[in-house]
Amino acid sequence: MAVVVYLETENGNFKKSALEVSSYGRKLADETKTNLFGIAFNSADPFKIQKYGVEKLINIKTDHVFDAKIYADLLCKNFKDLSGKIFITGSSADSRFIFPIVSISLNASYTTNVIEFPSSISPLVLKRSAFTNKGFVFTELKTNHKIIGILNNSFGIFESVRKLEVIDYVAEGLVSNVQVKSIKEDEEKISIADAEIVVSGGRGLKGPENWNLVEDLAKTLGAATACSKPVSDMGWRPHSEHVGQTGKPVASNLYIAIGVSGAIQHLAGINASKCKVVINNDPEAPFFKAADYGVVGDAFEVVPKLIDGLKKFKSK
Repeated sequence: MAVVVYLETENGNFKKSALEVSSYGRKLADETKTNLFGIAFNSADPFKIQKYGVEKLINIKTDHVFDAKIYADLLCKNFKDLSGKIFITGSSADSRFIFPIVSISLNASYTTNVIEFPSSISPLVLKRSAFTNKGFVFTELKTNHKIIGILNNSFGIFESVRKLEVIDYVAEGLVSNVQVKSIKEDEEKISIADAEIVVSGGRGLKGPENWNLVEDLAKTLGAATACSKPVSDMGWRPHSEHVGQTGKPVASNLYIAIGVSGAIQHLAGINASKCKVVINNDPEAPFFKAADYGVVGDAFEVVPKLIDGLKKFKSK
């Protein structure tokens, strides 16, 4: 009975989350003395995952645009063919669409937002983030098949090279109930969901013409850019950059908020970030209560000095 990981791809490349899922799966396979197998869709370079401990990879070839039901059916079939017992996935929006369907089909227990390696293998007990990252829950999975959804940037990426067998599986004759009329490519240079560092801006920047502060700091740090809901609502930035409870969740290692007051919905969406830094000229801004570090000051003075300091540090 194997540990199986779902390895998400984007434009044929493994996402960073796939490497983390593989690392988690490798350690679990070692602990349970079993094999680690993987399933991916349309990987252009399947052998890249060899460095992270996968021993066999089913590379599903399909020209279908994402359809949660079709993807779930294909994952279930190949999971059974691999004699899987534990299924591990990430926490992307796609995974959250797919795996409730997989859970029902496999009659499997499914828990999301897992942030650590199991505290117990038998029984399988997992620590999860809960209540919009304000608390933790320990969940025991009791069914024969189990599905673990790990939170991004919670476990880390570790290399453990294994000999890899790649099997191409061509998915044919599938009929989708979803009709795609158009596709608009996301303009993000770095995915917010996968980013280790996120720089976010709010209304305190006063207008879209000042967004270079966010972009320049992000470029210096190799970070993704994001914004608060009011900023996207006013059209300063695209909705794809909106983070928070009603936008994209963020679980970065470092989250820097510039001119963001810290509404409860925003904080709920970024609380999983390990280190939160706020720059705001209002000392009473709610964000300061949630931040690990805070700078009370004018962003138009603080951020350029921060960028200069970072550039000098990096040059050394």
